Amino acid sequence: MLSECTMASPVGELTLVASAEGLRAILWAEEREGRVKLPERQGNPAHAILTEAVRQLTEYFAGERRAFDLPLDPVGTEFQKAVWTGLGAIPYGETRSYAALAIAIGRPGASRAVGAANGRNPLSIVTPCHRVIGANGTLTGFAGGLGVKQWLLAHERGEPTLALA
Repeated sequence: MLSECTMASPVGELTLVASAEGLRAILWAEEREGRVKLPERQGNPAHAILTEAVRQLTEYFAGERRAFDLPLDPVGTEFQKAVWTGLGAIPYGETRSYAALAIAIGRPGASRAVGAANGRNPLSIVTPCHRVIGANGTLTGFAGGLGVKQWLLAHERGEPTLALA
């Protein structure tokens, strides 16, 4: 059975889910039903992986951490996992287009499929799907909402961030 805990953050309450192998998901308070499929889980804030994830996310939000060092255990197709690995290669404070990400993972004609896989990323923030933007530089869909995406990008660029409503 999976374990979970919640944590308060500047971008709202987050629910963290872990298996025995690693962090499985980070869910938003207003999570879209079915975006991340998870089996039954129980509250367990003392779970070692969850404790470490909370610590590292707290450091990230405080501006003290730029990269995460957590065991990850996302569930998805091989293509989705390739996209999520590609997300992890986008440097802190930088962005990439869906097309650039598709090229980076060796699938240059698959930018729409990359977008779909990006939208199913179960590990928001830790696997930085917020760093993917439209080809014209516009902010595009994000499971946490565009305001949160904008906040995360400004935070990583060291720009002043406003409290979210």
